[in-house]
Amino acid sequence: MTRQSISFTEPNDEWLKTQVESKEYSSKSELVNDLIRQARNQQRQIDWLRSKLESAENSGFTNDSKEEILLESKALLNG
Repeated sequence: MTRQSISFTEPNDEWLKTQVESKEYSSKSELVNDLIRQARNQQRQIDWLRSKLESAENSGFTNDSKEEILLESKALLNG
């Protein structure tokens, strides 16, 4: 694992401390890594949605039903 040194604003540092003190996370590092994982997952979802929208715009219409589109979207969001 790579070791880094980062600085936080006072409100962000207080929030991190509160999360660790409430036993949600065992350390600030664990919390920051979890936040980064969540952001990466969110970016993957955004990228997937963007590619679907671009594909839809380029292809015109779809034969998929609303239900099929919704199921596929939910499957992606739930990982």
